[in-house]
Amino acid sequence: LESSLLTQPWASVCFGESAFLAKACFTDTGYILLISDLSSVWYESADAEAVGQRSKELNKRLTVPVSSFLHRLCNLMCPLLAGQPDAATSFSCHRAAGGLSLHVKSELSGLPFYWDFHCCPAPVEMVSRHLVRPLIRMSLALQYQVQELTSLLLQKDAEIEDYRESGAALSRDRLRTEPFQEKMFQQNFMAESLPQICGAGEGQAFASALQQLYTAVTQQEAKQARKRQRSETAEHPSPPPPSQEDETASSSEGTMVSAALETASPYQWQDGACTSLPSSHPSPVPLQDGLGVSAQFLAHPTPCTLAGEHLASSPAQKPRLPAAKAKPKKAKGLFS
Repeated sequence: LESSLLTQPWASVCFGESAFLAKACFTDTGYILLISDLSSVWYESADAEAVGQRSKELNKRLTVPVSSFLHRLCNLMCPLLAGQPDAATSFSCHRAAGGLSLHVKSELSGLPFYWDFHCCPAPVEMVSRHLVRPLIRMSLALQYQVQELTSLLLQKDAEIEDYRESGAALSRDRLRTEPFQEKMFQQNFMAESLPQICGAGEGQAFASALQQLYTAVTQQEAKQARKRQRSETAEHPSPPPPSQEDETASSSEGTMVSAALETASPYQWQDGACTSLPSSHPSPVPLQDGLGVSAQFLAHPTPCTLAGEHLASSPAQKPRLPAAKAKPKKAKGLFS
């Protein structure tokens, strides 16, 4: 919500005799309101659960979904921020030591509709993000705009002077102007125009042209923030989750290794002791990745490693060697 609120322009509103600057953002799941009298800044952020609970307390006769309440609040606040408040809706504010309360009274489906915004002091970071930094960027943008206009005026004066030297004359003498002098213009502006601007009142802080400039500046800030976030994500990417093919290959590899271990084990577990298998069993077992494992080391994973000390301390239990096979006798006959 706050990211969406950033690009919303400030608007001048009046509650009674008090002038404020305010901005708000409403969605189907909540709202956020930011309001300032240029001495303090307050805000309230409420989700759907908070809106539903407060609506039950203030509007006991109304039983509508939370999204309908939020839609109604949006329809009440947006005309106010646009400078066209509804005559059937009244707003009043009350300042307290801990914040500011904004009371709204209207109608919904023919029944009275009440709402209270309970605003608390905004944190410094929020004030800087929504007010201080955008205003500084707006000042820089306006200064650059003045410099471009000054350069354009000087070029126009040079063009007019060239026409005069070529013999061109004005058909209407009232259109004649004096060459632009930047230094004199700034002095006159500071002495004459600036006092009038400052005396207009704080409620006129954001005219429509400044609202457009504010929106453009904050959109650029949001764009740069997204760009920085993508850059940080690219520098520190999170490891991708294992694919199904990798899991299948890992599972088959583990099965092959386990089968090789069972086949290569020269021991078998019988009657609580570990005995050897016939010597015809191969001694080294080649595994994947060129790993050779000695048959003497490849015992049964659990019993043989646990019974290793038992085998070493029990010399009576020796592996039995297979009996030698007798050579078959050749039959004697006529052609032997």
